[in-house]
This record gives sequence, C-alpha cells and structure tokens, in this order.
Amino acid sequence: MCESFKQNYQLCEELGRGRFGVVYRCFSTAAHASFACKSIYKHSLSDDTDRHCLDAEPKILHLLSACPNILRLHDVYEDDDHFHLVTDLCDGGDLFDRISSGNRFSEPDAAAILKQLMAAIAYCHRMGVAHRDIKPDNILFDSRGRLKLADFGSAELFDVSEMNGVVGTPYYVAPEVLMGRDYSEKVDVWSAGVILYIMLAGVPPFYGDGAAETFEAVLRGNLRFPSKIFRSVSPEAKDLLRKMICRDASRRISAEQVLIHPWIINGGEMSDLA
Repeated sequence: MCESFKQNYQLCEELGRGRFGVVYRCFSTAAHASFACKSIYKHSLSDDTDRHCLDAEPKILHLLSACPNILRLHDVYEDDDHFHLVTDLCDGGDLFDRISSGNRFSEPDAAAILKQLMAAIAYCHRMGVAHRDIKPDNILFDSRGRLKLADFGSAELFDVSEMNGVVGTPYYVAPEVLMGRDYSEKVDVWSAGVILYIMLAGVPPFYGDGAAETFEAVLRGNLRFPSKIFRSVSPEAKDLLRKMICRDASRRISAEQVLIHPWIINGGEMSDLA
C-alpha cells in the first residue's frame, strides 16, 4: 500500500473480490468517514484492453461525479504493484442480493429502483458515456437506500469513437452487441429493461443452458409475458418492457423516454392504459 494512501486512510476489512482486485472498507482520518477502496493488482492485467479499461474508469467516474445515483470517486493512488480507487462506501448491498432472495418485487418497489437506475443511465448518456455492463451486481445501495451505479470498467465514450466488440453479461447484453456491429448507448436501456423484467417476474426474459444458448435466445429476442407469472402485472409495466427490450434498437426508447413513461411517472401504481 503506497505511503500517501496510508497517510490519508486506514485500511479495514475486506468487502469483496473481483476479476482484478479486492475491495476493502477504509477510514479517512481527515473526514472521519468510511469509504470503499478498490485495490487493483497491476500484474493481473493480461493485455492492453485490460489496461485501457483501468485507465479509463477513473476518468469516466470523474466526468460523472455530479450525479447522485453514480458511485463517486474520491481519490486515486498508485504504487509499484497496485492502483487504489477510493469511492463511496455502499453498505446497503447490491441489487443482485435483493433479486437472489427469490421474492418478486411489487410494481412500486420496482419502479422506485428503475427510476433511480434510469436517472443514472440518462446522465451517463447526456455526458456521452455508455456503461455497457448494466447488471444487478453493478447496482449498489448506500446506507440510506440510495441507488449507486458502479463498475465503469467496460464504459465507453460514444461521442469520441464508434462502439463495437462484445462486452457485457449473457442475460443482460443487447442483441446488437452480440451481432458484432457498431451500436449505440441504447444497449444500456435494453439491459435495464431485462433487470426490470427480472424484478417483476423473478426470472430473466432470455436464458438457456449455458452462455451460448442464452446468447441465442437474446439474438432471437422473442419477448414473452407468461400468463402465470404476469397475470398481476399492469399493462403499463408490460408496455414499458416492450419499449425497452425492443430488438430493433432504432425503435427502442431512450433513457430519457423511460423516465417520462406513465409507469415511472405514476410510481408503478395501476391505471387504465389500454
């Protein structure tokens, strides 16, 4: 651990492990507050792509720091072996844990989460950033229950260059990503729509035995609402799902349009959408 980090923070217990490093709780002696520290082992970076992602993430987090629903980066440190990213501490768990409990979400609860998520995504898109790996594991909650979108390692500045290449996670990746074509920031809307579907249904809309079969199901994009599961789900929610999980990206609504959809405006409460 570099000396400058030690002068400002006390490293505490481990919170989790990822592909490249370990996340710890750390305590700022100056601020008298706890933060999270993501320590990334440089020698675990296997190629230039990994290094590019690591270099880009702090810059993108700085760019997005004004949004209250995006994980805030406070400090960056580097020593011979590690990078250390000090961020908000989100000790309220993540959305994956809430989904894994097995209980389906009520529509108001799902709408409250989606509204915060789409506020974060819409802000990213206004700033020219596509997240490209929206999934429950990357949706954190702080001690007050506020949603924080995290892990911008796959993010890209779409105003600077065309986006291509397969990134993301099988259940949540948009079909145009799998097709290997240039694609737009609307890939994030698709992924958020899949998350909404899972919150309401308890199962993903596209799945198979293994990644390959799941990818095939995503490419077919045959969105269904099984009556046994969706009998009590409102027409508004299903309307929004159709518009977010739309295989034709040119017809898929934007993040800003999600935020003004009646289901979001009404907080997931029932009304009489035809």
